[in-house]
Amino acid sequence: MPALMALRETAPLNTTVSAAAAGALYSPAKEKAARSPLFLRRIRLFFNAAKIKLILSLCIAFSLLFLCSNIASLMGWHHDHYYYPSLIDSHSRGGYTVLINTWKRNSLLKRAVAHYASCQGADAIHVVWSEREPPSEGLKAYLRRIVQSKSQAAHKPNFRFDLNEEDNLNNRFKPIEDLRTDAIFSIDDDVIVPCHTLDFAFSVWKAAPSTMVGFVPRMHWLDMEKNGVAYYEYGGWWSVWWTGTYSMVLSKASFFHKKYLDLYTNKMPTLILDYVTRERNCEDIAMSLLVANATGAAPIWVKGKIYEIGSTGISSLEGHSNRRNKCLNDFISLYGYMPLQPSSLKMVDARREWQW
Repeated sequence: MPALMALRETAPLNTTVSAAAAGALYSPAKEKAARSPLFLRRIRLFFNAAKIKLILSLCIAFSLLFLCSNIASLMGWHHDHYYYPSLIDSHSRGGYTVLINTWKRNSLLKRAVAHYASCQGADAIHVVWSEREPPSEGLKAYLRRIVQSKSQAAHKPNFRFDLNEEDNLNNRFKPIEDLRTDAIFSIDDDVIVPCHTLDFAFSVWKAAPSTMVGFVPRMHWLDMEKNGVAYYEYGGWWSVWWTGTYSMVLSKASFFHKKYLDLYTNKMPTLILDYVTRERNCEDIAMSLLVANATGAAPIWVKGKIYEIGSTGISSLEGHSNRRNKCLNDFISLYGYMPLQPSSLKMVDARREWQW
């Protein structure tokens, strides 16, 4: 019994085992192994933080780059010739002649001439003047100075008035001698087309120079047919917007080949010319029919924002739509068939579509 008690009271063996276990638990190797997961976690945290800093730095850098490259637009400056270089060379025959139709609106005429003189593609600017009194020497001198000062090209556009004593809408399509360009850009004095938009439309016209290329689409559709005679409706902008279809682009803002000036004045039925003279309307429909009859093709609508700076015009008068319907049907009866071709094609400058 005492021996058994002695064994129970003997502690050296248990103490040795506990010490060994303790020594094994706090050995350098195991202590290092125990610290390794914490060390790796710290490394991972460090690199994650570095990645976040790198991403943030790149975001800041790209934001600064975007801000610097677009500061002009953000501040309201518009140097379109810087961001979108001209598609054409104004020194070559590839330029265009701006043909401005005006009537007793000299303030609008001054703004229009100043703007189009700044477009690099403008080889010449002609003002169709249809008043009994010729333009004053002061007006002519002012416009010549403004053309010289506003033009950004080394080759300055030729400028002149095409004088007509009679107020007649057919005057805007009279042939012009000594033209250096094949392209005519026909425009009203109260319509401003930005230069970059104008140059894009010109590039479209050069790909299809026999047709009309413009910014103001209109349409027609068959309304009814009675006793074998078709009656057509003239559709304005909302008709185009609703259907997505057009068959005309109006000459208030469009390109066409100079040959159509001669065809309009000298080859088109005299009854149509007389009709335009008498009604003081529809010269643009007559030109659309002329080109469609010559080509058998639809015009081309170019998407682009244009600015109408005038307050009133023929289109604002009461009964305008009815007169346009009558013009269209009277002209069709003289042609004997409908030459207009519908289209849903719209040309878009992709360089500007993705911009914010």
